[in-house]
Amino acid sequence: MTYCVGLLLKAGMVLLSDTRTNAGLDNIATYRKMFVFEDPGERVVTLLTAGSLSVTQTTLARLREAIDHPEEGVPSIMTAQTMLDVAEIVGNTLASVRHDIDARMEASKVSTSASMIVAGQRKGGTMRMFLIYPEGNFIEATEDTPYLQIGEHKYGKPILDRVVTPETSLDDARKAVLLSMDSTLRSNLSVGMPLDFAVIEKDACRVSRRQRIEAQDEDFRAMSQAWSNALRDGFQKIRI
Repeated sequence: MTYCVGLLLKAGMVLLSDTRTNAGLDNIATYRKMFVFEDPGERVVTLLTAGSLSVTQTTLARLREAIDHPEEGVPSIMTAQTMLDVAEIVGNTLASVRHDIDARMEASKVSTSASMIVAGQRKGGTMRMFLIYPEGNFIEATEDTPYLQIGEHKYGKPILDRVVTPETSLDDARKAVLLSMDSTLRSNLSVGMPLDFAVIEKDACRVSRRQRIEAQDEDFRAMSQAWSNALRDGFQKIRI
C-alpha cells in the first residue's frame, strides 16, 4: 500500500508521496511513486501512483514510450492540448494496461487495481488536478474539495478537511500534507519513508521545489513531535 496526496490551491499545487511497496510481511521495498514530466516554462505534468506496481510501472512505461518515440495517432501527455486531454490519455492507458494484465493474472487472484493523481499546467492554461480510477475514469479537484488522495488515505484526511482551502498558502500547504502523512505513518505500517515532496507554483509550468525526505530528517521529526505535543495539549484542555 502507499499514500499520496495533492493539493490544488490558488498559489499553486503541492504534492507528497511515500515510497513503500508491501507485497507481504517479508517483502517490503522502496519504489518511487512520484513522477515528473516537464518542459520548463511550457508544460509540467506530475503523476502520483498507488496500487499494483506492475500496472503502474507498465502504464508509466507506455506513457514515456509515447513521449520518447512519437508515432502518428498515439497521443502523448507532453503534446496534449489541455490537461483534460492529459487526464484522458493517462486514464485510457491505465485502463488498457490493467485489462491486459488482468487477463494474464485472472487465475492467480492477484489484485491489479491501481490509481493515479495527475497534476499539472500547460502555458496559457489553468492548473488542474485529477484522480484517475482503476477503470480509467476520473474526478477533478475543485474549490469545494481542493485536494485528492490515493492509497491509504483515511488517516491523513481529517487534518486536510479542517485546514486546507483554496486560499491556503504554499508554506501552510506543505505543513498540512506533511502532517497528513505523519498521521498515516503512525497508523499504518504499509506506508513508509522516504517521502517525495514537490511544489508547482501557479503559472511557472515547472516544478518549483522538489525534495526527498529521509527517515532521519530532523525537521520532519521535529514537526512530528510538535504535532503530537499540540494534540496532547489540546486534548487536556477540552472539558466535557
